[in-house]
Amino acid sequence: MHKIDIYDTTLRDGSQREGISFSVSDKIKVAQKLDEFGVTFIEGGWPGSNPKDIEFFKRAARVKFKNAKLCAFGSTRRPGIKADEDENLQALVGAKTEVVTIFGKSWDFHVRDALKTSLEENLAMIKDSVAYLKALDKIVIFDAEHFFDGYSANPDYALLTVEAAALGGADVVVLCDTNGGLMPWDLPPIMEAVTSRISTPLGIHTHDDAGMATANALLAVKHGATHVHGTINGYGERCGNANLCTIIPNLQIKMKYDVLSAEQLRGLTKLSRFVAEQANFALPDQLPYVGYNAFTHKGGVHIDAVSKKPETYEHAEPELVGNRRRILVSELAGRSSISMKSNGTNIELLKDQPDTLSVLRKIKELEHYGYQFEGAEGSFELLVLKMMKAYQPLFKLEGFRLIIDKREDGRLFSEATIKVRVGDQQVHTAAEGNGPVNALDNALRKALEGIYPALKKMKLVDFKVRVIDGFDGTGAQVRVLIETRDDQRSWGTVGVSPNIIEASWIALVDSLEYGLLCRKLPEFKEAKELLNQLKTGSDQN
Repeated sequence: MHKIDIYDTTLRDGSQREGISFSVSDKIKVAQKLDEFGVTFIEGGWPGSNPKDIEFFKRAARVKFKNAKLCAFGSTRRPGIKADEDENLQALVGAKTEVVTIFGKSWDFHVRDALKTSLEENLAMIKDSVAYLKALDKIVIFDAEHFFDGYSANPDYALLTVEAAALGGADVVVLCDTNGGLMPWDLPPIMEAVTSRISTPLGIHTHDDAGMATANALLAVKHGATHVHGTINGYGERCGNANLCTIIPNLQIKMKYDVLSAEQLRGLTKLSRFVAEQANFALPDQLPYVGYNAFTHKGGVHIDAVSKKPETYEHAEPELVGNRRRILVSELAGRSSISMKSNGTNIELLKDQPDTLSVLRKIKELEHYGYQFEGAEGSFELLVLKMMKAYQPLFKLEGFRLIIDKREDGRLFSEATIKVRVGDQQVHTAAEGNGPVNALDNALRKALEGIYPALKKMKLVDFKVRVIDGFDGTGAQVRVLIETRDDQRSWGTVGVSPNIIEASWIALVDSLEYGLLCRKLPEFKEAKELLNQLKTGSDQN
């Protein structure tokens, strides 16, 4: 089977989902994870549309991508002007990416009613724009927007638009189901019509408004497409884009296409959950392949059968995509779920170790309360070590007080006073901040930096708050996720409480303790090494 290129548009099309607002730092982190995972192309944004994307491309230019090519996205030139005079095309060139993706209208209805120009001018716009970018040695991907609707309305004109892109020298022509209404049985004859007119490699870009995005993408590959667009977790405007977390394993496992290495594919679940955390969204448990429930079994004959032969109730091996089998009843399976939690961290546990069941019970209790440890490996490792009595706390809180004062000029003033004990030494200090959590962070660091100088190298680089259940309004349970970084690594920690300050305090203390323990205390390293010697028990036993 031939190679299929994966084109990820999470950072552009995916960010158009309601509720997603990636910061520039978020976008850089997601791009790096996508590159590590092994996608072929990463669409970073539209540099001609907003300052955030302009800043992203400036910062991304300093990042060395190992597997993926970064793409700048934009439109064809406007009607009535030359390509080299168009501001949007100049912004694409200014992004300095090797690959440029431009979209053009392929539906005559849009040309007349949206662009307000002639059908002939639209064809010239497509050809001129592609040719201009090719003359600048760019790899050019042309998105034929609304192609399937356009073909349904006026097949001759829709085909002329992709011919114009091919004549301009496009490296790939992507057929877009922009409104997401295409039915799978309508796709094959349209693909055949396109391949009879142009020899340019074809791609597919589908939306899920009719629930057919994945089916249409896979069917397009069966009929000649070698380039597939989509987003992680299916994020996108309206009902979302084609979900790469479903498409990629289907292409590789079911259809036997060459997409990624086996090792890269095993990173799919981790990538899905990482992007969900960056988007500040809860990942639906029932997502195919990567959801928590994708390989979960509960009760009756299913458990008995799966314990003997997993394929009785599983269509694929969960390990292929980095997920884990979960059996919700029986002590044995419950202990095995600890292995899933420790996947990707430095701790692995034997299912028959005496402390494993107590760890399992604690994790279940915390998850019921609202904790999630996928993006909080620091808190998870600390929890396991605490349950196994592998270390002593580095300090003890004796109390803190927060003052929030709104002044006449409208400014908010925050001050934290804190009292901690380290051994027989008590430290009592205060600090200000631009908010209560920042003031608390500053006060805690001020109290401890004299005793633990390594704290000076640790910086809080991300802080997210998620309401777990909005039913209780402002009294709802919240989950706080913190990312901390020093000169060696970065790690995540989590805290949950109906009080946002308490949730922040829990995550903050974990972040500092974990960083210090990793750097400074030999007993913590020895405990981790001991745990690493244990081999995770098979979920099938």
